Amino acid sequence: MIGDTETIEEFLVHSSADVEEAVRTAAAAEIMPRFRKLAAHEVDQKTGPHDLVTDADRNAERYLTEVLGGLLTGSVVVGEEAVHADPETYEALQGDAPVWIVDPVDGTRQFVHGDPAFCTLVALARHGVVLASWSYAPALGLMATAVRGGGALLDGVPLRSGAPEPGRDLEVATSHPDYTTDAQKRALLGLWADGVRTRPCGSAGLEYLAVARGELDATAFSWEAAWDHAAGLLLVEEAGGVHRTLTGEPFRIAGGNSLPFTTARDATTARRVVDLLRAS
Repeated sequence: MIGDTETIEEFLVHSSADVEEAVRTAAAAEIMPRFRKLAAHEVDQKTGPHDLVTDADRNAERYLTEVLGGLLTGSVVVGEEAVHADPETYEALQGDAPVWIVDPVDGTRQFVHGDPAFCTLVALARHGVVLASWSYAPALGLMATAVRGGGALLDGVPLRSGAPEPGRDLEVATSHPDYTTDAQKRALLGLWADGVRTRPCGSAGLEYLAVARGELDATAFSWEAAWDHAAGLLLVEEAGGVHRTLTGEPFRIAGGNSLPFTTARDATTARRVVDLLRAS
């Protein structure tokens, strides 16, 4: 069993490449062979027509669960599909063991429709703190990584989110209406303001990457599932960005957040988005 964060940091120094290899292998073996080749029996609905799962999701998560658990003694895995089958497994985020947080195919809807804008997300956390992340978009050939205190990289090149250019409209990706309550919908309407341009979000992982690259100014999301957010939150933080809930606090991956929340290129942009969400 891992004894302390320092030991996990040592693990990351020596084994981060092994994690990246596992993510790439899962995509090569289970995801990409099915891209644009899915049979009807390989796609199912979970909670509705916009909440899909495929054999690629299930098989890639099984592979990553086995390999990641073997890489770090005493660690546990919280995967999207495993939690769907047994919601109690989500409680591991609040335990003492290091937790691998896995979204095998983030953007399953895009994957099913042959859109390359999907990714595999893996994060390592302990006591609610994300320590490292891997965001891999295999159809786009992009691998983004981050280590807490060690910066963010895209294909080995450092990422810096920067700040939006003064005087231009903010570009904000927002939650899909199917995943918002009435109160959250009202809050999101605050973004329909002068100086802001909104659009529906796609793959959360790729939206976070866009913020970290300075290509998108902010997100405004209304759901808490850790597998969608953990990897990207650290990526943006290490690129210089911030995340804030409606109370002004950072987002907590274990839950209990005041929603919607924003992740932005810089603190000024985050405050502006939060103020707009509060005002509606």
